[in-house]
Amino acid sequence: MQARQRRVLVWVLAINLLTFVMMMAAAWHSGSASLLSGSLDNLGDALTYALSLAVVGAGLAAKARVALLKAAFILCAAIAVAVGIGWKLAHPQLPLFESMGIAALLNLAANLLCLRLLWPYRQGDINLASAWACSLNDVYEGGAVILAALAVWAFGAGWPDLLIAVALLLLFLRSAWKVARTAWRELRGAQARAS
Repeated sequence: MQARQRRVLVWVLAINLLTFVMMMAAAWHSGSASLLSGSLDNLGDALTYALSLAVVGAGLAAKARVALLKAAFILCAAIAVAVGIGWKLAHPQLPLFESMGIAALLNLAANLLCLRLLWPYRQGDINLASAWACSLNDVYEGGAVILAALAVWAFGAGWPDLLIAVALLLLFLRSAWKVARTAWRELRGAQARAS
């Protein structure tokens, strides 16, 4: 079981590192705030999966501590997105919807693959359940960025990109809270059992 979990985590780690590079390049090329938020999320997820890989087979307390760290990564991504939104508000530009759309479609496909790989573990221990939650957020994010690209094209304006970036910011904050709350509960339970 642990070997299977490790194999899955190695795959989702590699997929997220590759999509981070692709999304960062596309965000830079297109000038898209929502793609930038997606790329930072992919980097945070890659770090999250690396941490998950490190604690496969560890005790519940160690897994809960790592889940708290994952929540901190998600929060850092949210802060970076907020800074990016502020920058785009101060320096508005029309993002290139073609680059946004292609990158978002590739990212969505990669994240659907990650979600499928993690599906059997979604209600297991806190370690893999939190990894699954990250992938689910990525699927929502991919769909949202596709909508942003379509809206930028339809309206010929950059506000849909910023609107989606704000929505992703709120999603990241909610996810960080949810993962932290669950991890904290697991950690307290593990400490109570150890006493």
